[in-house]
Amino acid sequence: MLHNIVERYIYEKELFGRQDRLVVALSGGADSVALLRVLLSLGYSCVAAHCNFHLRAEESDRDEAFVRNLCACMSVPLEVVHFQTEQYSQEKGLSIEMAARELRYAWFEEIRVKHNAAVIAVAHHKDDSVETFLLNLSRGTGINGLKGIMPKNGNIVRPFLEIGRDDILEYLNSIGQDYVTDSTNLEDIYTRNKIRLDIIPLFKEINPSFCDSVSETASRLADVAAIYRHAVSSSLERVKCTPYAVSIEKLSGEVSPQAILFEWLSPLGFNSSQIKDVMKSLKTFSGKVFYSKDWILLRDRDLLMLKRKDEDDCKYELKSRILSIEPDFQVPKRNDVAYLDADKLCGKLELRRWKSGDRFVPFGMKGFKKVRDYLRDRKLSLFEKEKVMVVTSGDEIVWVVNERTDNRFRVDNKTKRVVELEVSVSK
Repeated sequence: MLHNIVERYIYEKELFGRQDRLVVALSGGADSVALLRVLLSLGYSCVAAHCNFHLRAEESDRDEAFVRNLCACMSVPLEVVHFQTEQYSQEKGLSIEMAARELRYAWFEEIRVKHNAAVIAVAHHKDDSVETFLLNLSRGTGINGLKGIMPKNGNIVRPFLEIGRDDILEYLNSIGQDYVTDSTNLEDIYTRNKIRLDIIPLFKEINPSFCDSVSETASRLADVAAIYRHAVSSSLERVKCTPYAVSIEKLSGEVSPQAILFEWLSPLGFNSSQIKDVMKSLKTFSGKVFYSKDWILLRDRDLLMLKRKDEDDCKYELKSRILSIEPDFQVPKRNDVAYLDADKLCGKLELRRWKSGDRFVPFGMKGFKKVRDYLRDRKLSLFEKEKVMVVTSGDEIVWVVNERTDNRFRVDNKTKRVVELEVSVSK
């Protein structure tokens, strides 16, 4: 019966083909052992992959020994890797759980490529999906977090999602197959274990079919999420001015602006509380700035604008050359290159960021103007202002880069030599 359920699920979800080779993640626990046995019995070509994370002392070595013996008895090719998980977690600043996850999936992919396998099969089952649903619900999540575990994610497939833990144990007992037990799975000090050992049994007292009910709900929400993603994608196309800027006016006209913001910003590390604050900022003055780990969001006049934090790490280089000119020389009309009278300059040319108090005489004008006021009149965003550089000669600004030269150093009919200035940008 279990074989039939799994075979039908593989076919319905198009997880892999009959002729495909599979990498099976084999920990030695009941779930992964059952997965290997079922896939072999269905006639699939399998390569087992086992990770020894060295987190449970003798238990870790016991699990490896069990897996080696099982694969030898069943003539299944086996790949084994040893990880120094605690060291890796410290180096990367990750929890032990996230470190182990990162290590194993990267290695599984290496094994998949090595054996020319189609997919990596892991043994998540219905109860795992229910635990994920409840865990995400307890932490707060959007609709994507309520879909449970997906049957396929890239090269990772989960053929057991329609069967529960009890089905697996009954199957193993029926074929006389033993397995190892991770002692930490029996301790309720971990959040997921608390859900498995304490919370789900309480729900089952209310509804014995609780896991089936949640699984069915998660399945329906997965369909709803597909519609939701399509709607959000269409909304983002309507409100985005560039890949990194959203029109506040257009966003406010959408059915659910906060949902659009959540789907735009949460993948970039902004949390729900921050996104609520972003929504509030839309009704206040511009200039509010929000930060995630890698991104900065600016509430500008008419836009919400994103930029990566490492954008400010650019290197700027001033390039200059002296031109001897003819009497009929005409200054090219370009903002990205400046042409100045070389003999009017009063010191070494230097490139720097503009600062408060800077002033110059904009080309075509007679009086001084503060650079701050000039940039404000140009209606530049805070992000754009932060990037503005100036070129100085002695104590005087001669060029607001890519904007305007200083009128005092302009080329005129008395000019004999012209200095050409250009600024290059690199990472």
